[in-house]
Amino acid sequence: MTSSRLRIGVPVSLSGRHARFGGQVRLGLEVWQSFHPAVELIVEDDHSEPRSLDVVLPRLAGQCDLLLGPYSTQLMRRAGRIGAALDMLIWNHGGSGDDVQAANPGHVVSVQTPAGRYAEPFVRRLAESGDRSPLRIVSGKGRFALQVAEGAARAAHAVGIPVVFGGPVDDSWNLFCAGAFDEDVEVVRRAGRARTICAVAAGVREFGAAVDDPRGIYGVGQWFPGGAGEVTFGLSEREFVAAYERRTGVPPNYIAVQGVAAAIIATYCAARAGGTGRAELWSAAAGLEAATLFGDFAIDPGTGLQTAHRAVLTRWESQGPVAVAA
Repeated sequence: MTSSRLRIGVPVSLSGRHARFGGQVRLGLEVWQSFHPAVELIVEDDHSEPRSLDVVLPRLAGQCDLLLGPYSTQLMRRAGRIGAALDMLIWNHGGSGDDVQAANPGHVVSVQTPAGRYAEPFVRRLAESGDRSPLRIVSGKGRFALQVAEGAARAAHAVGIPVVFGGPVDDSWNLFCAGAFDEDVEVVRRAGRARTICAVAAGVREFGAAVDDPRGIYGVGQWFPGGAGEVTFGLSEREFVAAYERRTGVPPNYIAVQGVAAAIIATYCAARAGGTGRAELWSAAAGLEAATLFGDFAIDPGTGLQTAHRAVLTRWESQGPVAVAA
């Protein structure tokens, strides 16, 4: 390593359309860093703009030993290309798109469930309840939303649930919507009569304040408190959640936890490899099967696609979201 003090560079959306969630990434990493004083975080605002990464990431690469990726599939798509051009490894915690995770083998390691598998727990719950009503899938703009929607359709077809894309929703249909936060909120507001609703946006706590009555709505997320078991290494879920709540007064969303998981795995792999070169980090990550506070971790050693982590299904109740077995 280049110095005794490990430096981690993080492009974060502190302004722009992703600032709501970029701030959570920074908070989560700062809480984690409080347990690791030998780690230095260097954070730069990417302004929620892909073109900002053209400046921010090379600058961070010149200053840091390890690089975490930005939040959002769109931003991570650009970051992966930049990482490959710089011959750096990007630890991806914020871009779930299937294409993003697999696009730059040897240069991107992903910790979260790919977009194409988001809907699996919701579809499985419908099937296990015996509900074979048609599933209307509404997709937002962009490739991430399309990949989530296509994954929902594949999962539904596999268990014999008919699928329709788009269109109006009435009380004879179940609904799954996949888009940006604001897109999902708008769809849910217009779909009051659907039988059962699941929205990607409902997987974060901000959803409860964005709709009139979230009760009964399912959400899909990457993590929910209480879901992680014993960790192979790093901070435990209990330790992190307690420290985060002491600082903020509220539990973390999965967005903060997946950023911390990327930092934990990155620093572990650096220690395991005895250095921070791209090839040695990749080799350490490709051979790793582990459990962190975020859940299981393993990647396809050929692409970097996450293979072990599973999405979590939640449902909104009077007291807030609760985890649902699926």
